[in-house]
Amino acid sequence: MRTADVPAFTAFVHARSASLFRTALLLTGERHTADDLVQSTLEQVCRNWRRVRAADAPEAYARRILVNLANDRWRRLRGHEEVPLDDGIGDGHVDPYRGVVVRDALMRELQSLPIGMRTVLVLRYFEDLDDAEIGRLMNISPGTVRSQAARALSKLRATVDTQALQTRSGGTA
Repeated sequence: MRTADVPAFTAFVHARSASLFRTALLLTGERHTADDLVQSTLEQVCRNWRRVRAADAPEAYARRILVNLANDRWRRLRGHEEVPLDDGIGDGHVDPYRGVVVRDALMRELQSLPIGMRTVLVLRYFEDLDDAEIGRLMNISPGTVRSQAARALSKLRATVDTQALQTRSGGTA
């Protein structure tokens, strides 16, 4: 990187690191892994800063790098599965921490989705991108984005509904 480019890159890092971290955290579910993912993303952005800066949307360029790195990581770890914990939904009593528990359960289930579905949901609902933008980032059609989102939401709903039924009946399905 040329010395003249350092201030612009530094400003980009300060302005966009939090957003990139949030996306990485939602994609990975782990703070340290998200930190590593953002670091690797910014390293690639730095190496290609002239190209990134010339792009119409430098943040979208960086987000694309981040998504690709997350996909690569997921492919390497595909054989490892986590077992989600029962979240206590539907147990019949009012719990002041229920919102936290439900959010935790949803985040765990989000992490259990295949990386493509997870990425679509994160980009749609957390990054607020439309189907065309998501399609461009992931190299898929807007129709595929919609079908992946529908399937992912269906899986999340089915899991949460199943857990709620298990908790109400006091047993396992």
